[in-house]
Amino acid sequence: MDRLAQITLGATLLTGVLAVAGVHTFASGRAQRQELLDRLSTTTGEIALPDGRRRNFAAVDRRLRGTGLGRRIQLKLAATGLDLSAGEFFVYVAAATAGLWFVGASLLAPFFGPIAGITGLVAANAFLNWQRQKRIEAFINQLPELSRILANATSAGLALRTALGIAAEELEAPAGDELTVVTNQLAVGRSIEDALNELAERLPSRELVVLVTTLVLSNRAGGTIVSSLRNLTTTLEERKETRREVRTMLAEVNATAYTIPVLGFGAMLMMNSMSPGALDKVTGSPLGQIAMLLAVGLFALGFAVIRRLGKIEV
Repeated sequence: MDRLAQITLGATLLTGVLAVAGVHTFASGRAQRQELLDRLSTTTGEIALPDGRRRNFAAVDRRLRGTGLGRRIQLKLAATGLDLSAGEFFVYVAAATAGLWFVGASLLAPFFGPIAGITGLVAANAFLNWQRQKRIEAFINQLPELSRILANATSAGLALRTALGIAAEELEAPAGDELTVVTNQLAVGRSIEDALNELAERLPSRELVVLVTTLVLSNRAGGTIVSSLRNLTTTLEERKETRREVRTMLAEVNATAYTIPVLGFGAMLMMNSMSPGALDKVTGSPLGQIAMLLAVGLFALGFAVIRRLGKIEV
């Protein structure tokens, strides 16, 4: 019995030691994984957390990142520059959609609840696209200064990697943030061509594609990058002024596109306020529902057509 007790005690102690070692290994591996994710987030375009800022809905974010929808949301958020995680954006959009559903069903008629919810989802996606386009426009406006800094740095004999680092420090957001991502990628071993091409994919524009192509070809072939960048700076300044003039000319057209849906919504509110329950009666029959869907579709089509006619690529 004494021998059996000693064997049992030894096995218990060995199991305890192995359990403690396993927990320690698991904890250190988890910490290393989190450290790697934090390091990669600064090199893949993900917005870093400010000091002291804690993410909300972390559990939702972890589950969402493993899905295709979560990855698409995160890529769009990275391109917009918003300080939001995929989980936070998903929860906010879900809450806004539920709120719009309730408001549409209670203010107009129950039939309009799903329409208001779908409108909320479309509006959330449109908001991301608008924020991304706004960031692209701001980046394009900084391209002449970026090209000038790169030309001055390379004319002083600095390498292109060093010139990009200087530009990242000198320029403000969004160009400074995006170039910081590029320099971080170069620091971990990525090539200049891959890092710049990924930048062009995050913020697609003709001006940036021209600049990236110039830098990549000059770095690959060793051409006269200084004179190319100086000529490109002048061209970018001219295109910047042209884009500003076109945007001013199309301001009235864009305002008209947003006015049309607002007029339709106001007309339905006026109809329901002048004759309470009118929308309930109209949407109470299949024919009325088809007519309402057709009207909503025509308003959406008018908005899309006017926006398309007022979109001029420069």
